[in-house]
Amino acid sequence: MQKKDVKIPFDCYVVAPDTKDTVPAIVLASAIHGVDQDIRDLADSFAARGYLAATPDLFSRSVPGPLTRDDPRSQPRGQPRLEKIRDGEKDLSDTLAMLKKEPLFNGRAAVIGFCYGGPFSILGPKRLGYAAGIACHGTQMLDYIKELEGVTQPVCIIWGDQDVMAPPPVLEAYRAVPARMKNVEVHIFPGILHGYMMKTAPKVYDQKLYDFSMGKAFAILEGLR
Repeated sequence: MQKKDVKIPFDCYVVAPDTKDTVPAIVLASAIHGVDQDIRDLADSFAARGYLAATPDLFSRSVPGPLTRDDPRSQPRGQPRLEKIRDGEKDLSDTLAMLKKEPLFNGRAAVIGFCYGGPFSILGPKRLGYAAGIACHGTQMLDYIKELEGVTQPVCIIWGDQDVMAPPPVLEAYRAVPARMKNVEVHIFPGILHGYMMKTAPKVYDQKLYDFSMGKAFAILEGLR
């Protein structure tokens, strides 16, 4: 793999697979902690499977860089949430434009959002030029459920039913979506907590659901080859 940190103008960690073929890309929209070791490791995992991966710093306008989970600056830098997500839309567009200059990129990209980044799994395909979206333990998702209207690209949304950031009304609203939108998958697993994808958070990390979520992402990316 080839790893590099670039400025576009915000920081972005980019990992290219060892291949001469053109491949799909995946853009990782991070949790509130930013591009920390968990996110970098996830990007590396995608590149190891043969995909181009990019992880933009979505907090460059407020408190840039990765923060630890107990850093008091982490939560405030994502507020006001809807306004920050709108700012992030431009960052996701700029990241896609950067990827289009990469020789290995085949022109099709998915976005995968974790926690704070979850809404981009919908907004990316909706209007930012992404070919698919995946959300893992996404937050603020009820504010974006109407944005699914008109989306025809694949979207996969995954939660645990013990996620404090996705209370029952959110889960019920999303459970109803696949019946009317065949391109949307919603998976809700019993007993799983918020943040299940983050290996450095052992109290909430779940290996089986991590593997399931990565499998879903890999399947979607294969469809973009």
